[in-house]
Amino acid sequence: MSLSLDEIKKPIAAELQQFEEKFKASMRSKTALLDKIMYYIVQHKGKQMRPMFVLFCAQLEGEINERTYRGAALVELLHTATLVHDDVVDDSRRRRGIFSINALWKNKIAVLVGDYLLSKGLLLAVENREYEPLQIVSRAVKEMSEGELLQMEKARLLDIDEAVYFDIIRQKTSTLIASACEIGYYSGNENGIHRNDVRLFGEKLGIAFQIRDDLFDFSHDNIGKPSGIDIKEKKLTLPLIYALQNTEKDTRREMIYLIKNKNEDKNSVAKVIGFVHRSGGMEYATAKMESYKNDALHILEKMPDSAASAGLKQLVQYTIERRK
Repeated sequence: MSLSLDEIKKPIAAELQQFEEKFKASMRSKTALLDKIMYYIVQHKGKQMRPMFVLFCAQLEGEINERTYRGAALVELLHTATLVHDDVVDDSRRRRGIFSINALWKNKIAVLVGDYLLSKGLLLAVENREYEPLQIVSRAVKEMSEGELLQMEKARLLDIDEAVYFDIIRQKTSTLIASACEIGYYSGNENGIHRNDVRLFGEKLGIAFQIRDDLFDFSHDNIGKPSGIDIKEKKLTLPLIYALQNTEKDTRREMIYLIKNKNEDKNSVAKVIGFVHRSGGMEYATAKMESYKNDALHILEKMPDSAASAGLKQLVQYTIERRK
């Protein structure tokens, strides 16, 4: 088993603390309601994996500096904005086990909060003339939006094949991790020769990260996402795509019917989950995840041995071995 996230953070614990203070300051507002919501968001922050990628990547061939902290804040502001908007789009009532912004303050306020966070990130970059990081995150926002819309378009007909699936998750999930890694590396070594390699590392790891999430949906234990959530939302993920593409037409037709029309029925969802397990979908997706993990590790081999590269390797292991 890989190290815990707290253990992985130790080499950059002081820097993460500094980042947290700067991030809190970047979210403040003179509007009482906004300030209250910002406080709520900060108090219930996630695992901070993206800031960790920024900080570690800055140290691959350089040092953490003020530009690094601004880059980490820019990525985190963008990430938080997308989460707030995603909860509105998905009508989600909870996020990381707590009430979502839209659940507490309704959709209109949640949309405006997401806009506020995005604008704070843009201003942070512009006011400090950080045009390169701004271009990187702007590209990420564009791709994330395209990925979400592509998924919605394909979900209506449930005709997502493996190639389309990887297009979607590269845009929706891995592009932001790739951006965090690229911004971090750039902040520490503006003229570094491995910038594209570091971005590709983030992309490969992001894909492995998403496949790990897909696997949670079909888990028979109570760790991670509740089993069947993606099925209930009519999302075709890698284990299910593989199973559907490797079965006879009648079974495929039956499973598609259940996903389209019986996705709220527990027995029907359980039947689809059982079908995926019998069809080898879990094993196939696990093998793909391991392949992307190995690709990410191979890219890191190009970097000098350091505490930063060691930390990134530990984050890779954590990503695929995490239990939630």
